[in-house]
Amino acid sequence: MTHHENRYTAEELEQLVEAHLGTSIDTPLRADAFKMSDEEKVKLIETKFRDIMEILGLDLTDDSLSGTPLRVAKMYVNEAFAGLNPKNKPELKLFSNKYAYNEMLIEKNIQVHSHCEHHFVPIIGKCHIAYIPNGKVVGLSKLNRIVRHYSKRPQVQERLTRQIAEALMGGLNTSHVAVYLEAEHMCVKTRGIEDNDSSTITMAFHGKFEESMNKKAFLESFK
Repeated sequence: MTHHENRYTAEELEQLVEAHLGTSIDTPLRADAFKMSDEEKVKLIETKFRDIMEILGLDLTDDSLSGTPLRVAKMYVNEAFAGLNPKNKPELKLFSNKYAYNEMLIEKNIQVHSHCEHHFVPIIGKCHIAYIPNGKVVGLSKLNRIVRHYSKRPQVQERLTRQIAEALMGGLNTSHVAVYLEAEHMCVKTRGIEDNDSSTITMAFHGKFEESMNKKAFLESFK
């Protein structure tokens, strides 16, 4: 039995797949997820992806295809899913708020490049985040890096939104955080329903951003 089959009946599993639901704010990982080095993972994925290509009937002796398994393996481990490894999480180093700035700070139009965990195809969008300082501030690029870190893993957009918000609250030492994420899912655009015009919006509001005035000011900043 697989990990999920121990917890769900066949009917429940089917309902989860059809609904595309995430089951936790934490990305599902085995306890031994990082016992293997990145280099070992690349070698194994290269072998497995070569098997997939051969099963599909592709000729891997062709110059254009011969290096594809290794390219895909490196992309998975070092780029697309690098956010799975906690060692890659950026540190949010806080600085003294010398200017006594205590209003909301908004970082908008942060690029999101993720992958749907149900089909392993891209999720592409933009994230807008805000926080109200609690005595300390952080370098602006660190906000982008947090979004990037949690995007670089197989994801569900609802979970990604919550993970970004939780990481910001913990790292910034404030509950006053807002996250707005709008993204296009290639699993919707290029397979199944093949709807090229839809996008998905998810939001998280905490602390003072639960107040209608602050929520409205945040949302209107990028509309």
